Amino acid sequence: MATIQSEITPEVVEQHGLSPEEYGTIVRRLNREPNLVELGIFSVMWSEHCSYKSSRLHLKKLPTEAPWVICGPGENAGVIDIGDGQAAIFKMESHNHPSYIEPYQGAATGVGGILRDVFTMGARPVANMNALRFGRPDHPKMKHLVKGVVAGIGGYANCVGVPTVGGETNFHPAYDGNILVNAMTVGVADADKIFYSAATGVGNPIVYVGSKTGRDGIHGATMASADFAEDAEAKRPTVQVGDPFTEKLLIEACLELMATDAIVAIQDMGAAGLTSSSVEMATNGKAGIRLVMDNVPCREEGMTPYEMMLSESQERMLMVLKPGKEAMAEAIFKKWELDFAVIGEVTDTGHMVLEWQGEVVADIPLGPLAADAPLYDRPAMSREDYKAWAQVKPLGEVPESTDIGADLLKLMASPDLASRRWIWEQYDSQVGADTLQLSGGDAAVVRVHGTRKALAMTTDCTPRYCYADPYEGGKQAIAEAYRNLCAVGAKPLAVTNCLNFANPQRPEIMAQLTGCLEGMGDACRALDFPIVSGNVSLYNESKATGGGSAILPTPAIGGVGLIDDYAKMATIGFKGEGHDIWLIGPRCGHLGQSLYVRNIRGHESGDAPEVELKLERATGRLIRSAIKNGWVSSVHDVSDGGPLVALAEMALAGGVGAEILGASFIQKPAEHDWLDKDVASATAQLFGEDQGRYLVALAGADGDALLEEAEAQGIPFVMVGRTGGTALRLTDDDAPQFAFSVELTALREASDSFFRDWMEG
Repeated sequence: MATIQSEITPEVVEQHGLSPEEYGTIVRRLNREPNLVELGIFSVMWSEHCSYKSSRLHLKKLPTEAPWVICGPGENAGVIDIGDGQAAIFKMESHNHPSYIEPYQGAATGVGGILRDVFTMGARPVANMNALRFGRPDHPKMKHLVKGVVAGIGGYANCVGVPTVGGETNFHPAYDGNILVNAMTVGVADADKIFYSAATGVGNPIVYVGSKTGRDGIHGATMASADFAEDAEAKRPTVQVGDPFTEKLLIEACLELMATDAIVAIQDMGAAGLTSSSVEMATNGKAGIRLVMDNVPCREEGMTPYEMMLSESQERMLMVLKPGKEAMAEAIFKKWELDFAVIGEVTDTGHMVLEWQGEVVADIPLGPLAADAPLYDRPAMSREDYKAWAQVKPLGEVPESTDIGADLLKLMASPDLASRRWIWEQYDSQVGADTLQLSGGDAAVVRVHGTRKALAMTTDCTPRYCYADPYEGGKQAIAEAYRNLCAVGAKPLAVTNCLNFANPQRPEIMAQLTGCLEGMGDACRALDFPIVSGNVSLYNESKATGGGSAILPTPAIGGVGLIDDYAKMATIGFKGEGHDIWLIGPRCGHLGQSLYVRNIRGHESGDAPEVELKLERATGRLIRSAIKNGWVSSVHDVSDGGPLVALAEMALAGGVGAEILGASFIQKPAEHDWLDKDVASATAQLFGEDQGRYLVALAGADGDALLEEAEAQGIPFVMVGRTGGTALRLTDDDAPQFAFSVELTALREASDSFFRDWMEG
């Protein structure tokens, strides 16, 4: 075998992100020293980003199956049956480290990568979402990061022509030195035309399509598998550069070829580029692969096999075609002005063999690269030890508010709750003309083109809950996604996730990861809400000057549900005057880890709220039935900020005020098996973040059926007010100190002020 001339020293091994023990394993499995090309291939395939070596053991415990699941984890994206011979295909991915280094391109290529994950399986993408976490708004770098990320998401998705319909954006000091940019795409395909990545058929040609390969993104996967030190800016060359116009051409060319019978297997070139795509295809097909590196289309002179294999240049795909279909496929890609090249063939050797200039420059058995990659059972703190380490302060007694109206305005103006209009107005949310609901509601809704069906989608997670109690936080993240889908009338079908955590070699971080996964798994099983795809992003922490240490544990959840008839979907805005408003669900007044305590009282303390999964499922079913039967005119789930914030959001969305009955937030509710706590103060009732709750507006006598059904199922409910007027006001003859009246104009000004003033300042 020819050797690539470069001595493999311990320093070179360390530069490739491999430990001495891992390098020793490579030598043993090859029965020799690797050359530089082989070392580079091992380094990216064994990175956390590609191998999941610290999380794979625990991911296997998650529920992934249901009668409607066509394809679960292991492929490019998850696939679920949505009836009528159609399937929804979706996934969420992270692009955290690149977006901190170069926010525009990092976010843009995150969108491009997740689009490819979906259309590579045969789906036309119909919607994008994102879940963003930033640090303190007053951090000197944060405005630049927010502007760059939002511009990158909009710049890429808008050009490709896929609507960005929703998501979430949060701020916390824990993300000062390591922001999170998680992108999600949902697509629709014919259920009998799903494309997979398993390379089969000895002698079948392997073809490269899309853009040419450059030197951008080399070592991107390795960089994404390490924390930030002082040299974050020096890693800028590892960030890929995207071209959304080429991506659009690639989508159309791939879908056109997919309409033929030419494709045996297909894989996008994402993290680790040509290396990961070829290894995964050969491994999934239990085959081997031979690549002729001289045939790889390159846009820069003198590129070596090492650079070609590790480049993460964007807008590229790898395919296995049926013999004799090359000319037809090439004609399609040339028509779309894209590169097309036959670069190899499927073999039966079980090896990856690379040839360059007539010599073999790499020969690696596939087993050690993928299926036999390192798997670590890293030490994790017990739940008790973690609680002692986290040092979450007890909530203590929270004084009653002396001015509820002023507190509401302050909350609505806070970075946590302020309108994200400045963000989502930069996204094209209507392209394709199928968007029915977008940012600002509980879930986005997109019509399945040409049908009465619609897909609902949401992204959710409450990291402060996950830090205080990883198990309950993991449960809550799933339950919140479930609740948001139910609130628009969709049946929740499946979950994708993006598991963002810090350094897994620290036992407290592994306790966060395993605790969140345990909670997620229990919630998914209880709610019949399987996880069909996902991504793990570890080492999200920074030692850079001005940055924090570890991020909060952030298992971002993407939920997808189905509405059979979109004419019956629900929205959050009040629809008119005189509609009775009811709170459905428990009322314990839980203020622990609430935004009220954080933003009004100035501290983060207390336990995370518990999620009663049996009640969650029953209440969700009740709400879906109420929407389908037309019993409710408006629905909104109660989450951050509690019932009063939810009421303000409903009033602002509909432009209709409401009168709130103060007595409803003070009286003790009826006893139930799951509710054995005394009701808390009025402040806690108005701002508490108890889980499993919805606010509904009832127009007319039809609402009686909802209340009768709730009573029959033992689900708590109470009337809390009536719509009308131009203000949100609370009246209470028995406790006049709680009364307030805030005009909707003042609420809207508070809600709009944060981003407007921050970005213009």
